[in-house]
Amino acid sequence: MPARYQFQPRLVTTLAAAAGIALTLALANWQLGRAHEKEGLAARLELLARDAPVSLTAAEARAEDVEWRRVTARGRFEPRYAVYLDNRMRRGVAGYHVVMPLEVGKMRGGGSLYVLVNRGWIAGSPERASLPRVKTPEGAVEVTGLAVTPSRRFLELSTQVKEGSVWQNLTLERYREAFPIALQPVVIQQESPLDDGLAREWDPPNLGVDRHYGYAFQWFALAATILVFYLVIHVKRRPEEKTD
Repeated sequence: MPARYQFQPRLVTTLAAAAGIALTLALANWQLGRAHEKEGLAARLELLARDAPVSLTAAEARAEDVEWRRVTARGRFEPRYAVYLDNRMRRGVAGYHVVMPLEVGKMRGGGSLYVLVNRGWIAGSPERASLPRVKTPEGAVEVTGLAVTPSRRFLELSTQVKEGSVWQNLTLERYREAFPIALQPVVIQQESPLDDGLAREWDPPNLGVDRHYGYAFQWFALAATILVFYLVIHVKRRPEEKTD
């Protein structure tokens, strides 16, 4: 029985389809490569976090030397320069992250050097006008936790990003503009216990590995769509032969 359909490709559409498929496959493979890179980075960060803590003192550190490592710092908290990061949720309850500088020592040129510590989460007050009371040790304490660099990659729904000591988000640049103190280039996510009533439950760093796999799947799907569309428009029904 003769075939009822035949494949009749056209040069222009063939070249366009080939280019589209090549491009989408290249983009899909690039996204897979990014995912694999970040998986390797996540494994390296996990190893760094398991190392012995690095001590932060009055000697200024470099962010690249301590970021994503466990660090320890000893000093006194300075409540005057505390900020409250608003709209932080914990188990369905809205509250704040309490960020407070810890004085770690005197610098050679004079003055004190501080490191910012995210001390943890506290529930918000029923009345938004008043902040919750945070218990702060008066003497020297030793703080241990993960050193992180606050990112600028966040969404702020209002131009009012800070109101007094209540802020929407934290960056070191924003903090330095607000308070005249010298800072280490990282923030410590405190893990060590203190009798202060704050909750310290930190999410692991999100490097976006799943997002890259999702993008790769979309590009592969688009390549398949181009191929199917190309085949559909070039497969034609063979005209029936007339018989006398």
